[in-house]
Amino acid sequence: MVKVISVRFKRVGKAYYFDPGELDIPKGGQVVVETSYGLEMGTCIQPPHEVDDEKIVSPLRRALRLATPEDRTVATQNAEKERRAMTVCAKKIAEHKLEMKLVDVEYTFDGSKIIFYFTADGRVDFRELVKDLAGVFHMRIELRQIGVRDEAKMLGGLGICGKPFCCATFLDEFQPVSIKMAKEQSLSLNPVKISGTCGRLMCCLKYEQAAYEDLLRTTPRVDAQVQTPEGIGTVTDVSLLRGNLKVRLDDAPDTLKVFHKGDVCMLKNGANKPKRRAPARGGSEGKPPSAGRPSTPSGPSAPAAPPDTK
Repeated sequence: MVKVISVRFKRVGKAYYFDPGELDIPKGGQVVVETSYGLEMGTCIQPPHEVDDEKIVSPLRRALRLATPEDRTVATQNAEKERRAMTVCAKKIAEHKLEMKLVDVEYTFDGSKIIFYFTADGRVDFRELVKDLAGVFHMRIELRQIGVRDEAKMLGGLGICGKPFCCATFLDEFQPVSIKMAKEQSLSLNPVKISGTCGRLMCCLKYEQAAYEDLLRTTPRVDAQVQTPEGIGTVTDVSLLRGNLKVRLDDAPDTLKVFHKGDVCMLKNGANKPKRRAPARGGSEGKPPSAGRPSTPSGPSAPAAPPDTK
């Protein structure tokens, strides 16, 4: 077991382990730590505690001191410099006519480097831009391309639910989300309804997926043959959350009966796939959703975060 503290460098983001040494660092306290980028100031989100050795990424770097008033002044000055750098870089991008969108700017705590975060549809040749920026700021310049999910996390906003983005409020890391989740939750496959502002599938599809998977394991599927209190029948519709089944009895095929899944005994399960709906007028059976449907990501975009040692 190793004694560590958990430090976060942004309001919402990944937490990193550091060696507290002899420091008594409270939760919520600001601390200056040593990282691979140099000195950085972050917030302690978990005071000294012990974790397994397997969770530590070597080398475990040290927490140097609790933040002083001078450290907080430096952080405030860096924030002001970031706003100026944002304006300057945006003008330089326009001058070079580059197809890129500037999202955010970050000064390292010790003032040795500026990191510019941007999005673009493809690769961008920004070598001349870097030279111009280095001539203006006389510092090391790094341009880091990020994905649209990371852009939404940095900028924030309101989702279609009317609440602030999950990624900008409490999600530390992005989780893989697939179109299969929307199907299993019986949601509309209309891209407009299941996509977030970033254009990717909504992160909240993941929240209840484990519960739906558990229900799917214990609920007869459509076309399953079941034994009901009134005889043998075939499941025609399933209300997954309520646990109700619409059953067409073999002895009364013209009548549908509703039973709770706990009142029936499954004799033969149905197909894995849900029953196909009739195609819309003018459409063709089996036609996929519109071409604007977001592609299924196999995992989150690589976040523009410091290395694991930070």
